[in-house]
Amino acid sequence: MREASNQRMETRRRIVEAADALFRERGIDGVGVDAIMRAAGMTHGGFYFYFPSKEALVAAVSAEQLARSAARWSDTADRLPQPEALDRIVTNYLHERHVEPSNVGCVLPALGPELARRPESRAAVTEAVRQMLAALARMLPFRSRARAEKAAMATLSTLVGAVVLARLSNDPVLSGAILEAARDQVLPRRSTPRPSAGAELC
Repeated sequence: MREASNQRMETRRRIVEAADALFRERGIDGVGVDAIMRAAGMTHGGFYFYFPSKEALVAAVSAEQLARSAARWSDTADRLPQPEALDRIVTNYLHERHVEPSNVGCVLPALGPELARRPESRAAVTEAVRQMLAALARMLPFRSRARAEKAAMATLSTLVGAVVLARLSNDPVLSGAILEAARDQVLPRRSTPRPSAGAELC
């Protein structure tokens, strides 16, 4: 029984990862269940053993990817002093690699507008965003919880908005300037190191 359960979990993971990569590349509406299952190495018929609908899969992909980001941010907040933790998160998020078309990075700038039109996904996304905001609030130098929470909202909004705008521009100079301006806004008077090539973007 345990082996069958482990196999089911592994297969579900493959479907979620295949869907995540394709959604980022083509958009949610640009990908059908057939393409997702082919990418996962399975046939269409097996899909409904794991998910009742494509919308349920969209909700799972967005929730699981954002939950991973929230967990990484929380771990960073636990391991590093406040200023260093915030520097690490902001520098990684506002890196030029996050602007490049790719299958990595944060779900929010990549799929946010599409997810906003999908009620089934919004509840799961909302909970993950709350977790990300809580981790950010712990990195901010405010004694008042209310001020830290408000600043965390402004910080996350700046990070996501900057990546969206930088991705929209076809001018790399403008894209870089947008990221730099956002870094300066969130990390005033700090000189942040560039992340390593393998650093997590979100």
